[in-house]
Amino acid sequence: MMRRHEFINEAVAAEILALIHQTADPAVLAERLNDYHDYDIAQALEQLTPEERLGLFLPLGALRLAEILPYCDEPEQVLAGFPADKAAAILDSMDSDEAAEILEELPEETRRLIAGHLSEETSGEIRMIASYTDDEIGSMMTTNYIAIPQTASVKEAMRELIRQSAENDNISTLYVIDDQGLYCGAIDLKDLIRARDYTSLDKIIVHSYPFVHDHDQIEECMDWISDYEEDSLPVLNAADQLVGVLTVQDIMDYREEESREVYNKLAGISEGTDDDLDEPLLLSMKKRLPWLVILLFLGMFVSSVVGMFEQIVAQIAILICFQSLILDMAGNVGTQSLAVTIRVLTDEALPMSEKLHLISKEVRVGLTNGTLLGVIAFGVVTFYTMVLKHYPLPYSMAVGACVAIALMLAMTISSFAGTAIPMVFDKFGVDPAVASGPLITTVNDLVAVISYYGLAWLMLIQVFHLV
Repeated sequence: MMRRHEFINEAVAAEILALIHQTADPAVLAERLNDYHDYDIAQALEQLTPEERLGLFLPLGALRLAEILPYCDEPEQVLAGFPADKAAAILDSMDSDEAAEILEELPEETRRLIAGHLSEETSGEIRMIASYTDDEIGSMMTTNYIAIPQTASVKEAMRELIRQSAENDNISTLYVIDDQGLYCGAIDLKDLIRARDYTSLDKIIVHSYPFVHDHDQIEECMDWISDYEEDSLPVLNAADQLVGVLTVQDIMDYREEESREVYNKLAGISEGTDDDLDEPLLLSMKKRLPWLVILLFLGMFVSSVVGMFEQIVAQIAILICFQSLILDMAGNVGTQSLAVTIRVLTDEALPMSEKLHLISKEVRVGLTNGTLLGVIAFGVVTFYTMVLKHYPLPYSMAVGACVAIALMLAMTISSFAGTAIPMVFDKFGVDPAVASGPLITTVNDLVAVISYYGLAWLMLIQVFHLV
């Protein structure tokens, strides 16, 4: 069922399409499109033919198209429909990090043609960003910022802000540099607006404003960056010169991509890309099949273990009724522990003592929850076996006790497995998210089966002699 906001978005896109098709005067079209958000125009833009998109270059201009393009689902395909000179003009008007990302997605020949029309400034910024590896802060920074000379007065700083804001709209925080381009601190825009002309600029500069270096590892400092909750942070090179900024949007995009990759791994999908309706069947199979093959053989092993307890099931058939209960609860707590552990392991500086404390805590949580749920299960299973299945009370209580203790044991061991397995993966340099949900579930199935039927053999047959 289509959600309300999706229906509204489609209606607005249809309205924009009708406007584009019915308005012949470029000036009138430009004025009327000013009433719409860039996102809505982007949704309409993707439904136009390349010729119709090219027709929008005159009314909208390169600057407005540069603001619209990042909202497209596949901006590189939209851009590729423009002639090389017009595509370059759009990239020249975009933030350097966005331009570099879109340019990288284009075919090599198209990229070469467009690059030949780019301005020297844009080409230099794109080359600079491309020089960093994907795991370095510099690869996700932008050159969209305002730099104020340290020697400027308040009035001169305001003039500089107005001049630079024509090309850079990231103006909530202004960065102060000296004559050599060295970073000196930051100024909040509202402080500059409130400052009197005779106020010394140095009095409103925050000299201790946080910063990062371009070659810093993203994963190592992302949590630290997020803690400050600033709109942007300056990025410095090895000489402490200001070379770019990291915006809150950059941080959000990274977090979203990181979450998507972890989710795919937890789901047992081997590649960290999206799996959507437009994805080819073979590619979807390729992403999922490797883990499924591994889990198939693990599942066969679990089934063979169940077969070892065939005689017990044959003698006490009521046990099969509660097998799924034990397996499901073991899988649930194991997956919970896995999620907690992966979140904790994102802190690479975490000492071994803290990791051992986490294992201890998760085991205690599993044991406590298992005990409470075991007590509930004992009452429910005893009632079910005696009232609905008409077994004697002692027999029903014995089965209830077996299920309760097996539930407690399986939940405790599964909590340990869900915590210890990703830690072992991490210890050997393997992404702990590879200890995915399907793997943990299969391991916990094995734990639950052995706990349940092993306990049934010991309690019901060897101790209580129910058969």
